[in-house]
Amino acid sequence: MSDRSFLVLGGAGLVGYQIAHRIAADLDPERVVVTSLYEDEVDEAAARLRRAAPGVEIVGEWGDVFVRTDFTHRSRPDLMADPEARRAVFQDLLGPIDDAYRRSRLAELILRHRPDVVVDTVTTATAISYQDLAAAAVIAERDVEALLGGEQIDADVMAHHVEELILSVSMPQLIRHVTILHRALVEAGTRLYLKVGTSGTGGMGLDIPFTHSEDRPSAKLLTKAAVGFAHTGLLFLMARTGDLPVVKEVKPSTLIGYADVAHSAIVQRGRPVGIYRARRQPLAENLALRLEPGDFEGPRELRLPVINTGENGVFTKGEFDAITSLGMMEMVTPEEIAHLCIREIQGANTGRDVIAALDASVLGPSYRAGVLRSHVMERVEALEESTGTHSVALGQLGPPELSKLLWEAELLRLVYGTIDGVLAVDAATIAKEMRILLDERTDLADTITSLGLPVLCADGTTLMRGPFLRIPEIPGETEVECSAADRDRWAAKGWVDLRAENWASWQARFRAMCASRAGRDEPGSAGYRPETSLGDRIEIGAVTAWVLAEEVGGRRVK
Repeated sequence: MSDRSFLVLGGAGLVGYQIAHRIAADLDPERVVVTSLYEDEVDEAAARLRRAAPGVEIVGEWGDVFVRTDFTHRSRPDLMADPEARRAVFQDLLGPIDDAYRRSRLAELILRHRPDVVVDTVTTATAISYQDLAAAAVIAERDVEALLGGEQIDADVMAHHVEELILSVSMPQLIRHVTILHRALVEAGTRLYLKVGTSGTGGMGLDIPFTHSEDRPSAKLLTKAAVGFAHTGLLFLMARTGDLPVVKEVKPSTLIGYADVAHSAIVQRGRPVGIYRARRQPLAENLALRLEPGDFEGPRELRLPVINTGENGVFTKGEFDAITSLGMMEMVTPEEIAHLCIREIQGANTGRDVIAALDASVLGPSYRAGVLRSHVMERVEALEESTGTHSVALGQLGPPELSKLLWEAELLRLVYGTIDGVLAVDAATIAKEMRILLDERTDLADTITSLGLPVLCADGTTLMRGPFLRIPEIPGETEVECSAADRDRWAAKGWVDLRAENWASWQARFRAMCASRAGRDEPGSAGYRPETSLGDRIEIGAVTAWVLAEEVGGRRVK
């Protein structure tokens, strides 16, 4: 086993601990880092692991991994009640990704420990989906109705309710979480990321009779299932991104149990449940859903024999008997899940990796489509020739760099035709030729600019443009400042750039493309790869695809 450092997210939980224990006992690691939400459970898990594997360095980390480092030891209700913290959470979720990444607790943990393997047993779908979006929506809607009805609404209270509603939406949270996770894993050089996911319903269907105490159909539970499988979809994309990390997911679809059987005090939502003396009352038109506990005799502590199933909850004998009965959720043990995970870490094919199953099931490119692609290209090129137009880019396929690159490649094709032709002159000459081309071909310039793609002239201070600009894209703004640094950034992002330095960059690209052709000398099919298939004639799509693969870093790997 070459991996020496492991990070087990959720390592104090029912499944996470068993995986951490097996790693420490069986894989001869140098260090195992266990994280969990609460300090006491991390301390207990770390102590147990040190006793089980005294030769292994065990590190404990506690706190919320879905927030910035400064907030990791604060609860979500506390953050939502604090206006300054709430707006900071808003920025981390919907603001610039680079800033959110630098502040992220998850990224900080991964980059500080730089694990070879990350095993993620956090119930991500539950953490994200069980923030009661429906309740937040009802409260925000009441504010809106009151405001429209002419009532006075406190602006701070309304802002609180609207922000909490936005921050309860699942998909932005999941997308940002996975984006930060992937970036941190790549930067840390992590070899393997293994997720223990969830089906959301314990393997049952839409007719599931079990929820987390809410009535059926449970929007919360179905949101959890939707987030769980959306998470799998994003992990599927992670597995198709670059070389590392290897991405796997084991997805239990049954109840996981159990941790303990004991006669215990009953706790709900962090508070002990008390027994009060029941009282009778006549039913009237109105029914109070809650009364003051002090009006009742009691309380005394409620203690019952229960089965602790970890993150799945604490069940009585009757509840456990029902949910695990044949034909219901039934059950798998955390030790069985840990066994599968250890084998996947070791490289065994257990047949339980959901990502591998998706890879084997999805439909990929076909030979027939490849043949038809050539036919389509021939037809559209014939139409270009007969109509005297240029089918280059509309700006509707992103990223913004795509349209910019395609149009710049088209200008080079029109003036020089071949890669060697572009390399035969200097960049200043190209800039002059491009100015002449667009001065003479006003229809060409008008087409580009009318699509929202401005043309930055060779002097760097003049812009050819149409009625609107796609870049910069700043929601809600109709006018922005435009410094020299802004011009450079926007030109790189989505402006057709006629400056000599941009053409020098294109010449550097063409030299790299020419150098990559050396692989053609390999015999047979080995000589045909995307980087060796470029000819001397400038084919704008193929050239731009090369740039997207080599510079932007996006290519199909499976």
